[in-house]
Amino acid sequence: MKILISIFFTAIFLLGFAQQEARSVDLSKSSVNWTGKKVTGEHNGTIALLEAKLFFKDAYLVDGSFVLNMESIACTDLSGVMANKLEGHLKSEDFFDVNSFNESKLKFVKVKHLEGNSYLVVADLTIKGITHPIEFTTNVKTHEAVATLKVDRTLYNVRYGSTSFFDNIGDKAIDDIFEVKVNLAY
Repeated sequence: MKILISIFFTAIFLLGFAQQEARSVDLSKSSVNWTGKKVTGEHNGTIALLEAKLFFKDAYLVDGSFVLNMESIACTDLSGVMANKLEGHLKSEDFFDVNSFNESKLKFVKVKHLEGNSYLVVADLTIKGITHPIEFTTNVKTHEAVATLKVDRTLYNVRYGSTSFFDNIGDKAIDDIFEVKVNLAY
């Protein structure tokens, strides 16, 4: 009897996964844009996707993940020497230390359909080898999933210019929260 029950539950478990449909994400049509704010303004730019996956069951989003190439961090609001200087600083140990941590990852943990095309996602975000949960809303259309993540950089040991760790930095202060806008085309 125990064997029959075990086979039954195994079959149910496997059927649940078999019904999931993986959708290929077109990396060339997808984008990741960042915005970092400071007392005297803000900077923005891009980060390249290395891979991305979305999974659906009965037309509903149920899982997903993506990997970012941190070596690709680019600044789009500056040009020339100033852009190169900022990009170099972002890649340094002061910020994302891309020589040691060249990838950042996001893996869905829980997906809840809210209404219409909106979903609440709880995911594990890994930056600089440090993983913390993050929650965000995503809007899923026919061939596109769009989300804006608000990331507290201090959780990932990115402390440069943070008033949470340094006193008297005045107009050199950088917000602890930065935004990442993700657009996955599939």
